[in-house]
Amino acid sequence: MALEYKIVYTGGEAEIVEKKSRFIATVSPVKTEEEALAFIEATKKKYWNARHNCFAYIVGEQQELMRCSDDGEPAQTAGKPMLDVLMGQQLKNTVVVVVTRYFGGTLLGTGGLVRAYSSSVQAGLASSQIVTRISGSKLQITTDYTGLGKIQYILGESGIQILDTQYTDQVVLEVLLSDE
Repeated sequence: MALEYKIVYTGGEAEIVEKKSRFIATVSPVKTEEEALAFIEATKKKYWNARHNCFAYIVGEQQELMRCSDDGEPAQTAGKPMLDVLMGQQLKNTVVVVVTRYFGGTLLGTGGLVRAYSSSVQAGLASSQIVTRISGSKLQITTDYTGLGKIQYILGESGIQILDTQYTDQVVLEVLLSDE
């Protein structure tokens, strides 16, 4: 298990326009491939009148499963560039992105399509909330009131995060120790 990795915490949606073609990127965190496929189908139903609904997703902490689709666009101009953006962001666990294209009447060419789909995914990720997960353990420290100041000082100097403090006849601190 990685000590530290980035995940999509909440999804987002963003739209860009390239030569009158609309590209709508919809990003979502999911737990399994089945959820990713269900999200893709729901997005296709939502944008049923769009020309293309291309997708890419990554499943697993070690990126065990990666899939993408050009959905009728020329080969390697949509799904693969979208997947490359997800991998370039070093996102782990499971994330799915669907880019919906409404054709604007002007052909973009293969280079234009690659740039448009890549930019769409970047905009979609920018509108999403991405967090860094750190592998660690919760630890509970119980002390009396006289030892509290010393413990707080040591934790602060060590960079150990205090998650919760409960004051009763004793003080109970809940701290997070990273696995580093």
